[in-house]
Amino acid sequence: MPYDFVGWFHTVMSLIALITGTIVLTKTKGTATHKRVGRIYAISMLMVCITAFMIYRLHNAFGILHFFAIISTVTLILGMLPMYLKTHKKPIIVHLSYMYWSVIGLYCAFAAEVFTRLPDIWHIDTNLGVFYALIGISSGAVGAIGSHYFKKNKKRWEERFGQ
Repeated sequence: MPYDFVGWFHTVMSLIALITGTIVLTKTKGTATHKRVGRIYAISMLMVCITAFMIYRLHNAFGILHFFAIISTVTLILGMLPMYLKTHKKPIIVHLSYMYWSVIGLYCAFAAEVFTRLPDIWHIDTNLGVFYALIGISSGAVGAIGSHYFKKNKKRWEERFGQ
């Protein structure tokens, strides 16, 4: 029963993070709306990361998906720290870069979640090899697209916020 609550809470927080992360990526940076929605994103994403470490149904042990949760947690923290500590030369660029990858990582996880559910929907038997192949293909595709847009956006951020 507690696993059901954790799973649903994780899912709801993930959806909130997806929505707010998308808003933050697509709207003007530095506005009051950006900051407000960004805080909601950061809190919901922190909840996603915490609950990810409570879900062990796949292997009944720490697994590769938990490793990605560590990366996600580190990316989120590294994205938020420059805005509060201001110890980096270009805190806004560092913030935008890590937070961008935080959201792209969430998109990768969402794509992986969808693609790993397709065999069940289509009533196709799979094994862990197929499961992880679907995760790799879907996450890789989303990551590649995200990388393309990151390069374009980073140039704009450096023009606007760089020294």
